[in-house]
Amino acid sequence: MKELTKTMGLNDCTIDFLDNPAKMLINGEWVSAQSGETFKTINPADGSFLNEIPLAGNADVNTAVNAAKKSFETVWNNTTTPADRASLLWKLADLMERDKQILMELETLDNGKPLEKARYDVDSAINHFRYYAGWATKIEGNTLPVGNDSIAYTKREPLGVTGLIVPWNFPLMIAAWKLAPALACGNCCVLKPAEQTSLSALYLGKLIEEAGFPNGVVNIVTGPGLPTGQAISSHMNIDKVSFTGSTKVGRQIMEAAAHSNLKKVSLELGGKSPNIIFEDANLDHVFESIVWSSFYNTGQECTLGSRIYVQRSIYQKVVDILKTKADSLKINKGMLNPDLGPMISESQLQTVLKYIDIGINEGAELITGGKRIQGELGNGYFIEPTIFAHQNDQLQIVQEEIFGPVVVISSFDTFDEVVARANDSIYGLAAAVWTNDISKAHRFANKVQSGTVWINGYDMFDPSVPFGGFKQSGIGKEMGKSAIELYTKEKTVWIGLKD
Repeated sequence: MKELTKTMGLNDCTIDFLDNPAKMLINGEWVSAQSGETFKTINPADGSFLNEIPLAGNADVNTAVNAAKKSFETVWNNTTTPADRASLLWKLADLMERDKQILMELETLDNGKPLEKARYDVDSAINHFRYYAGWATKIEGNTLPVGNDSIAYTKREPLGVTGLIVPWNFPLMIAAWKLAPALACGNCCVLKPAEQTSLSALYLGKLIEEAGFPNGVVNIVTGPGLPTGQAISSHMNIDKVSFTGSTKVGRQIMEAAAHSNLKKVSLELGGKSPNIIFEDANLDHVFESIVWSSFYNTGQECTLGSRIYVQRSIYQKVVDILKTKADSLKINKGMLNPDLGPMISESQLQTVLKYIDIGINEGAELITGGKRIQGELGNGYFIEPTIFAHQNDQLQIVQEEIFGPVVVISSFDTFDEVVARANDSIYGLAAAVWTNDISKAHRFANKVQSGTVWINGYDMFDPSVPFGGFKQSGIGKEMGKSAIELYTKEKTVWIGLKD
């Protein structure tokens, strides 16, 4: 591994981390799976082996949950003050800042994304820990006016043990979305990264340890949905599960929660987001955005505007510009800082290629792309940015989330038509509208069935702004003050004042 990774110009600490067998963090100790089972993590840019990861089973998850429960009951929710929690979260953010290059390199190797795109993810994760460090001392209840003979007040308390299940497309960033508010609210955590991308979470565990978090407050278990994720979602002593991933798995988690202890569940699931461009839009701004709102992270992002609707008078111009920009994107290994990296796996690559075949067979017009890229890119999971034109919203490629660099584009005539078409989806995660008519923009925002609406911009995020979907795109809002509600329970207290 050392000889291979040195040729990539990696940080020495990254090389040392990869050279040691990976272990899980449970109760402050770095351990292998009790069964001894492992699985391999692979670099999607070339199919090369990165590390052997422990495969956590029911026994490992149970040990982690017990450690979290004990820590919650004895230390984290008893003797650790909100100010202590704030200080630890801030210190963790500082350590992440110190080791930013290592975290970036691990994300790029494990996920395949370009190194500079990984920088954005790591910066976002750091900002989330700092933002929620500020919340730790500001979680309040209310005093309620119930008359002169009694007093009623509410308080927000931590839930206890939270299970946090993270996807592979933004491994470190979404881990921070969940860990930061959960810890700020006083919960203990069992974090499960995606099996494809466990490395940055395990390195984060080392920083959590260095920051001085008490043993058992954060436990990191690795493995696939079965058995590891299933063990978390069905565990009787986990009080809440937060999951980001597919709608299909989200349903399974809700079912497991219902059949176990009715644990609280929050879900950020799939999307098929409409990106609406009216003829009065500032097209210079549209053209600055459209290729990234279509293909960022090689299309492996649930918010991307994978359904583009353009008013008929400017439709062909937008199609031509999008094609030109898509065809000019640089695609290569992430360490070389291209525009796009590979798909996460051979399996995901084949899924996307299958959808492209479906689109062709359904009669959609293939504008560009549609093929796997090999040649000088060797065994990596690379695919061309792909654009389909259509006028039939019932096509499978229009209705289903593909999770790859594939967008569908269509023309429209009227406001009411495009609102109806935008809402013709089982998903409601995000939407965007481009127009210089502010009244039209707000009318669209009022009518579209999406948890987030961007006006004259796309993929704008901030730790202070809630994010989450409608319909089959999920339950609950992450980020901002809204996340405090996800990781606390409200208690009401009555006091009688009669003599």
